Parts: sequence; C-alpha cells; structure tokens
Amino acid sequence: MYQVPRGTSDILPEEQAYWRYVEQKVVNICQLYGYERLDSPVFEDTGLFTRSVGQGTDIVEKEMYTFTDKGGNKLTLRPEGTAPVCRAYLEHGMPNLPQPVKLYYYFIPVFRYERPQAGRYRQHYQFGFEAIGEDDPALDAEVIDMAWQFFLSLGLRHLSLQLNSIGCRQCRPIHLNALKDHYARHTAKLCADCKVRLERNPLRLLDCKKSSCQVVANSAPRSTDYLCPQCGAHFSRLKKYLDLLEIPFTLNHRLVRGLDYYTRTVFEIQPRGAGAQGTLGGGGRYDDLIEELGGKPTPAIGLAAGIERMVLNLKKQAIPVPPLPRPRVFIAHLGNEARDEAIKLASRLRRAGTGIIMATGQRSLKAQLRQANTAATRHAVIIGEQEVKTGTVILRDMANAQQKTVIPADLPGLLG
Repeated sequence: MYQVPRGTSDILPEEQAYWRYVEQKVVNICQLYGYERLDSPVFEDTGLFTRSVGQGTDIVEKEMYTFTDKGGNKLTLRPEGTAPVCRAYLEHGMPNLPQPVKLYYYFIPVFRYERPQAGRYRQHYQFGFEAIGEDDPALDAEVIDMAWQFFLSLGLRHLSLQLNSIGCRQCRPIHLNALKDHYARHTAKLCADCKVRLERNPLRLLDCKKSSCQVVANSAPRSTDYLCPQCGAHFSRLKKYLDLLEIPFTLNHRLVRGLDYYTRTVFEIQPRGAGAQGTLGGGGRYDDLIEELGGKPTPAIGLAAGIERMVLNLKKQAIPVPPLPRPRVFIAHLGNEARDEAIKLASRLRRAGTGIIMATGQRSLKAQLRQANTAATRHAVIIGEQEVKTGTVILRDMANAQQKTVIPADLPGLLG
C-alpha cells in the first residue's frame, strides 16, 4: 500500500477548519494594510534562487528540489517566496508604479529537502507579504506591526519578537572579518558544516543549531557593534517606532535568518520559550536583492510565515476555530419512486442555496437517520411511498425528533 512521501502530509477534512481560519485572517490583515495578492509559479529558473538565496546557504547547497525539463531548462521547485515576488516585480514593470509596492501571497507550497520536524515538512505551506521600493524604517515597523497584529488576531498569545540588524554592504564586511577572527580561535569546537561556512559564508555560522557551535556563537562579535552611521540610525529609529507601537522586542545578536539576501533589519516572531525551531514567521530587509536580479537599487522588506506552525500552535494553545459550514438538511427515502422524488427535491433545494446530504444505497430508514445524526444535520426530510402518493414530505427536527407533514414548496421557508 502506498503511503505519503516522507516529509509531506495530507491535510485531512478535520484539519481544514484551522487552515480556512488562518486564510481568512491573512486576507483580512493584508486588506487592512493595503497589500494586494500575487500568485507565482510553483517552479522557477534555478538561477533565480542560487543568485538570491545564496550559494553558501543550506537551502541552495542541500535542500533545493532541482530538475532539468524536457527542453533542457534547469528549474527548481520554489524553496521560498520572496525571490519569485521580486522577479515578478521586475518582469511586470512594477518599478514604474507608486512606491512602495505592497504584495502578498498565501498558502503557497514550498519545497525543501530537510529533516522533517514538528510543523515543518519537505513540502510545507507559507504566506508572506513584501513591501518593495522604500527604505524608511517606519516601513520596517509597519511590517513588524502587521505580522504582530496578524498573530494576535489568530488568538495566539505569549509571543516574542526577536530583532537584530546585520548591516549593509558598507559595514557588514568589517563584522564578517571580526567573526572570522573569533571563530578561527575555536575551530576545534565547530561542526564540519561550520568549518566550511567559516571560509565561504561566515555570517551563517551564527545560524548553526549544533550545541558546540552555539557556545562559540554566544560570544561572537555582534553585528550591531559594527553598524555604519546610516545603519545605526535606521536601527535606532526602528526601535523607537516599535516602542511607540508598544511592541516588546528582544535584541538577538545571533539572529541572521537563513538567506543571504537580508540586509539591515531581521526579525522573527516565536511563541515565548519555543526558540528558533518554533518560529511562526520571520523576515527582514533585502535592499540589494532587486539590484542583484537585474533591477535598479531598490530597498524592500518582507515576512514569510509557515501555516503548519500556526496550526500546531493554535492547537497547543487550545484556541477554538469556527467550524466550516456544513449541509444542514438530510433527505431520507424509502423505495424507488421515493428515491426519484428525493433526487429532484435535493437538486431544487441546492439550487435555492440550501446545503443537502441525500441518502444513497438501500439502507433502512433507521440507518439513514443515524447517518443524519452523524452528519449533524438540523433537519431530515423523509419521503416514503405514502408521501409520493400525496405529494408531501415529512420534515423532522433532528434535535427533538418532532416531525410534521408539509408540502415540498414550503420547505425553503421552513428550513430557514
């Protein structure tokens, strides 16, 4: 018997209420903040990700699902959502629109070959939003506020905002040299991956989850100590704005995010005490990415959040979600002629907007009413031989088992 591939999951009917609940909240918050929806393909040119995400990242080196199609094109299943949005921004002339351009995507499948863990799969789903074309730290604060208010709107509590600034092209090299000097003194404690990162991509050293490497990272030079005047001023103003918005934050000098395109502001929102593995969503500035993809220098900031992690935390915090609408009427029938009448009646009521479940097969009336109870329908409409002869139906209230004979034309009004 076939089973779902490792690192993937089926989203079963009993899970769908959580997903629709999150989806509604996503749409609501994006409308409040003026973001418009963008849908991009599930696969892109591989170069889009190797150029934007970075050759020295785990995503590019270990996790991407890449293939060559029948035309010889090298393509990759989308491992993250920001680069495709930037590609679309450039391809469709959005730099000519009033800036910033505010776009969001939701429930996109994202593919990464990594070790499956709670709330994270090799195919998982994300939503995200991007504000492209403005470097004002007030926009950073707005994006963080939008993310913060979104998670609160889900009902999630005990949240923690982790915040850092990793500088820009001018000041980051100085920090990277300090990182190299620090880690060079502790190479014996580093894992094999970090020994490679030390040479190829030292900023990624701070992101390692191995315990021995974390000890070295805790005493590593802090990026905020090396910010140039412009980056320092930007970060100071952002912190001031967050204070004005009454959003508490924790400065986390090890926070760098896992993608090379980030500059200046980086942030993550986590359930308090959960750590990086429990991150609900995160993002930051990527002021150089549009230029790296062939456009003019264009500042930008965004966030991505994992749907599975949200659903997991909704359950952990026992947050009730509204049930999905279900048909509230069950049609039972006895005999072939009654079945014919039931088929016609079900169609008429559905066309009038009433949700209907109709019995199938040759089950007894008792079995059909058990099915109506299991389906939690409010009413049952029963058609038997006598009802066929008289042109009537029996309307049964499933809550109190009271029933009465009515004509089918009266049903829409009686069913509400």
